[in-house]
Amino acid sequence: MKSILILGGSGFIGNCLYKELAPYYNTFATYHTAKGYQNNRHFFQYTLERGGLERILKEVKPKLIISALRGDFNAQLEAHDFLIHLIKKSDCRLLFLSSANVFDSFEHYPSYEYDKTLSESVYGRFKIKIENQLMRLSPGKYVIARLPMIFGINAPRTLELDHALSQNKAIEVFPNSIINVNSDTRLSQQIHFILNQKKTGVFHLGSTDLISHFDFIKNAVERRHQKPGIYKQVFSSNTIRYIATLPKENKLPNHILPSYMDVLDDLTLRQVNN
Repeated sequence: MKSILILGGSGFIGNCLYKELAPYYNTFATYHTAKGYQNNRHFFQYTLERGGLERILKEVKPKLIISALRGDFNAQLEAHDFLIHLIKKSDCRLLFLSSANVFDSFEHYPSYEYDKTLSESVYGRFKIKIENQLMRLSPGKYVIARLPMIFGINAPRTLELDHALSQNKAIEVFPNSIINVNSDTRLSQQIHFILNQKKTGVFHLGSTDLISHFDFIKNAVERRHQKPGIYKQVFSSNTIRYIATLPKENKLPNHILPSYMDVLDDLTLRQVNN
């Protein structure tokens, strides 16, 4: 059975991927300081700043590494530089979780897989640096998965909305920002499909349709709690701004391509107690 190593497996997305893949692959993961993993033989403690990645790789001998790391950008760049050099000379691939923010300088239209990247944010430029390194590898050696905002029943973004509503606090929304979205469970299914089909290249893993940030958040709150929220509308520009990634070249099957309504449904599958 093929071994997979998820870097950042105790994080929100990394852990969801672990739960999806573990029944089908020999799946291992890393954790930072999260409790509950110390006695799990499939989880290894790993801190970006302290290193130790080489030891984990020698023990696991993965055929695929999924990078869901978070933390200091410079430390992440060093870790990915090490991984890329390893992949060049070994029978291993890297799946990198990138972001729609690699296009956050473009305002007037959504972005597709092979559009030129350009970012005005530190986060977006950081993701671009790693993407550019990966694209210098042989095509079969990498997958770049660009993600939109990810929601879910217990996603950090969703829980922030719940907390704001319970405290009668204003929720910050961006009416001029047009986005697409995804849920943790649907993203995990998409990643599973990409791995199972041995696909490579760049994938945009968001909803097939677009919505304003304000409208999506407003709908999410009302569907989860059956009452309106309090909103602080923030206009970051005078024009409509698209932070949305749509597929054109590397489309997945329709049954695993969600709409934003599907993602909203994922947030309301069970009653949320206020």
